[in-house]
Amino acid sequence: MTATDAEPRTSLWGRDRRAATVGIVVIITALAFENLGVSTAMPRMLTELDGNALYSWPFTAFQAASVTATVLCGRVSDRFGPAPALLTGPSLFLAGLLVAGTASGMPALLAGRVLQGLGSGTGVVAVYVLVALVYPEDVRPRVFGLVATSWLVPALVGPTAAGLVTEQVGWRWVFLGLTPFAVLALLLLLRTVRRLPDAERAAPRRRGLALAAVATGFGVPALTWAAQHPSVATAVLGVAGLAALIPALRVMLPRGTLTARPGLPVVILSRGLLAGAMFGVEAFVPLTLVAVHHLPVALAGLPLTIASIGWVAGSQWQGRHPGIARTTLIRTSFLILAAVLAAMTLVAPSWGPAWLAGPLWLVAGLGMGIGFPSISVLTLKYAAEGDKGFASAAVQVSDMVGSALTVGFGGVLLTTLASATHPTAAVIVLDLLMAGLALAGAVLFRPGRLARAPQVGD
Repeated sequence: MTATDAEPRTSLWGRDRRAATVGIVVIITALAFENLGVSTAMPRMLTELDGNALYSWPFTAFQAASVTATVLCGRVSDRFGPAPALLTGPSLFLAGLLVAGTASGMPALLAGRVLQGLGSGTGVVAVYVLVALVYPEDVRPRVFGLVATSWLVPALVGPTAAGLVTEQVGWRWVFLGLTPFAVLALLLLLRTVRRLPDAERAAPRRRGLALAAVATGFGVPALTWAAQHPSVATAVLGVAGLAALIPALRVMLPRGTLTARPGLPVVILSRGLLAGAMFGVEAFVPLTLVAVHHLPVALAGLPLTIASIGWVAGSQWQGRHPGIARTTLIRTSFLILAAVLAAMTLVAPSWGPAWLAGPLWLVAGLGMGIGFPSISVLTLKYAAEGDKGFASAAVQVSDMVGSALTVGFGGVLLTTLASATHPTAAVIVLDLLMAGLALAGAVLFRPGRLARAPQVGD
């Protein structure tokens, strides 16, 4: 299904695209509510299921399944088009909601979380491939802006709504209440799938991709767990995760990504650098505000909510300016983030102004909103026709791995230079290093960097 002469090329809501657009919004909104609401309900559900000793496992199970599905779905989409994944993703997510919402013990809850992770990873990659098929290139910035906007309402009300549902109705309805969204998305995407063109099946052979997907499904959660639970034992786990991840990345990322080769490789790398710099610092913002400035936990999380507003504003702005070079927007995003992260060193000491975290994180969100959709647009532009799914999965993997590595590095700094009760020294070093990482990203996207843009199969 492509744009027709009968409707404007710039329309997201024309007859031939309406179902696809609404379907994308519904599934992303459902995934966002689930992502943001589960953390709020988790303490109550684990208490009732006698699973407090396994507190991190529901998150780890989801993440491992999501990473694995992301990689495998990219390959399946290249071989058979996005149709199988578009139907499988919401179906798995729906099954996961039902299993988790009716769980009578931890095994069932973890099984539900695995299904939700598989559905989430499958659905996100399929959406990218769908965007490449349905929308012309000059419309894609608006589509990805709409995707970011779909996160706004869940970010603003999701945690609070999940808390109220948990208290008034029960934690099970944090899952079961989302089932109508999954069903609606499935119905809308079913209508879209029927009108898709035949799949491009000329995708190049990629050996070892399934094994790499499994290795990544272990490596990313292992690194994240090690970062969140610093100890000798988890340090060993983190090293094992890194050992599994490094060779897997050579299979899952376009050739030349880790050396910033011009074209698609440097675009994929930029996603990891941008996400790593932002989320590496963001993970320690609430800790800084609570431990250093003694703010209540509710207020300590406010900058993260404010950042989501800036993110949506930036996404909408770039979507309304498709004529601006995406490379310029990505470089601007890196420069904005570098300035903000360097300024965050003023918040880290006890004498610093705690209130400054709010406006700084608003600007950081604005920069991310400009950069993330632009990276998505360039990913689809530079990927070969038979490799849209592979490239879409690669950009998600770059995001996940970049964030896991920098958050893990922040955890190492915290345990070696400071402590959770006095984190200032570690946070200042982390802020400056992540600002440097963002500056490195801006250098990689200097003018003319993508002039010789080889495709993924080159």
